[in-house]
Amino acid sequence: MIDDAAVGSVIDPEQPEATYVLEPDVVAPLVARVVTSHEAGTHRSICPFTGAPLATFSLSSPADVAGAVERARAAQRSWAHVPVRERAGVLGRFGRIVLDRQSEVLDLIQMEVGKSRRSAFEEVADAAQLARHFAVRGPRYLAPRRLAGMLPLLTGVRVHRRPVGVVGVIAPWNYPLTLALSETLPALLAGDAVVLKPDPQTTLTALWVAEVLEDAGLPAGLFQVVAGGGDVGAELIEHVDHVAFTGSTATGRKVAARAGERLVGATLELGGKNPLYVAADADVRTAVPSVIRACFASSGQMCLSAERLVLHEDVADEFLARFVPAVRALRLGAGLDYSADMGSLVSADQLAKVEAHVDDALALGARVLAGGVHRSDIGPYFYAPTILDDVPSAALCTREETFGPVVSVTRVASDDEAVRVMNQTEYGLHASVYSTDVARARRIAARVEAGSVAINDGYALLWGSVSAPLGGWKSSGLGRRHGAASIEALTEAQTIVVDRGARIGVTLDALYGLDEGRPSELLTSALHLMRRLRLR
Repeated sequence: MIDDAAVGSVIDPEQPEATYVLEPDVVAPLVARVVTSHEAGTHRSICPFTGAPLATFSLSSPADVAGAVERARAAQRSWAHVPVRERAGVLGRFGRIVLDRQSEVLDLIQMEVGKSRRSAFEEVADAAQLARHFAVRGPRYLAPRRLAGMLPLLTGVRVHRRPVGVVGVIAPWNYPLTLALSETLPALLAGDAVVLKPDPQTTLTALWVAEVLEDAGLPAGLFQVVAGGGDVGAELIEHVDHVAFTGSTATGRKVAARAGERLVGATLELGGKNPLYVAADADVRTAVPSVIRACFASSGQMCLSAERLVLHEDVADEFLARFVPAVRALRLGAGLDYSADMGSLVSADQLAKVEAHVDDALALGARVLAGGVHRSDIGPYFYAPTILDDVPSAALCTREETFGPVVSVTRVASDDEAVRVMNQTEYGLHASVYSTDVARARRIAARVEAGSVAINDGYALLWGSVSAPLGGWKSSGLGRRHGAASIEALTEAQTIVVDRGARIGVTLDALYGLDEGRPSELLTSALHLMRRLRLR
């Protein structure tokens, strides 16, 4: 039984009769950028706010995908020889254009995904920051590195980063701008070309990216968009030199397997069941708004969302006394403005999954503290932000990724128990720890089996730290994105060794040409000397 008070408040759109349609003069130039021969059929996307049609565009065929990669490969050969500072200049201009034209892409993101404008703006900010970072720091990431050689002074070693060629990016619908760019920007900086396959629902945002990259000065052929579902993504993997995939663990395993068979690299960010621990000494008052954002930003449809709330029993009651009413007070709405705190789920399928997880938990004895209802009075796929207590371990929402505005509560008696609970999952993408004792929080974080841990924050500071590597452990993925890790993933390492002694006749071959026994004696003495001097 769900108490009516648990539902929460609502903001209706200022114009309830709004249809949220895109004008033809906006859609036509975008869909014209799809790589297609018009032989693979069409797709019609919908607006989650209303369930009404949004845009129709042609799909790409297998031949279209192969053709796109072939053109990208031809363009990449010249691009790889463009000075890195010029390539960085394209990224810098791209970031400025995104900020200047943000209202366009905010509308697209909202109408394709259904998220609130607050959550959509996070993508704009991320795009601008990512572009700035690689424009400024990228050339240093790509600079040759000098390393110690076999013989000090006589051996010169440099490691160069060479572009892999064509990178295939397969991006999901939940963050259509951010996840289209996370590998695209470092790949372009590194001298690669990119072919992007977005989710069909968010193809318009991907095409907008193509338009803006062209306006920023990116030469033709280096960034192309192919449209379609899993078959198009599978075909893309057959032709590219590296695949970057963000999506479910089940599909990620297939992507990794095929990439492995082809002996090409793969960067995979996959599923998660992210825990958030509020320790006994946490500042509950300041933690609550941060935890709300961690759980319900983008309607919970975020890879880094907190879905498991782990509360120390000393502060559990105090925390919930503040957290529950604050969640109930979240404003739901479909407006293309900043009036709503949370938007819609993206589709009927996503709504069905959320409802199934909540219904399953309730059938097994869980209690609803907030939400738990489909808000069809706002739009077809709205679901109230939901807090579940007393959820048994057998429930779907404790084992599987919900990817919606649902968080379960678990109480623990100690930090040790919290760590055990946090690690009781096949996933290891992200976690959060809230404590006023940062040293204590660091010790807890070090024991959590996750690729990243945020202290006193949900996800924003982590994602925004674009110089730091980001990725998952266990079933949450392979490889890392952001910073130098992206450049390393999207390039090949080439080591060049020089025998400097050749100019003066002192070479390794010359040493081996000495009388019998002398080379080993000399090298043995040299190795002992290097050991004593602690030379690398």
